[in-house]
Amino acid sequence: MDTGSPRLRPGVRLTHDHVRDTDMVLLPEGVLVLNETAAAVLGLCDGRRTVAQITDVLRERYDGVRAEDVTELLADLAERRVVSLGDRQGAGLDDPAGVRPDD
Repeated sequence: MDTGSPRLRPGVRLTHDHVRDTDMVLLPEGVLVLNETAAAVLGLCDGRRTVAQITDVLRERYDGVRAEDVTELLADLAERRVVSLGDRQGAGLDDPAGVRPDD
C-alpha cells in the first residue's frame, strides 16, 4: 500500500457536522462518524498523495504517528468502501483491470 494514492470513493463525502461539532463521512448507505485521527487521514486522501506522503504530513502535525497505524486505518476504510487505494496514475488497486468508475 505504500505506493498507492488513496482517495475517497465516488459517492463518499467528508463533512463536518457543526451542530454536533464532529467530522463524518457521508456514504450512499449511511453515515460514519469519525474520530480526529480518521478525519485527519481522510482529509489528506486526495488521490495524489501516497500513503507515505500522508504519513509524513501527519508526522509534521502530530507526535507519535506510526506508518503501520496509518496503513491499518486506510485498509479498514477501504474495506468499508470509504476510500479507494489507487496507484499513482489513479487506477484503483481494488479493480484489477485498472478501470475507474466515473467520478
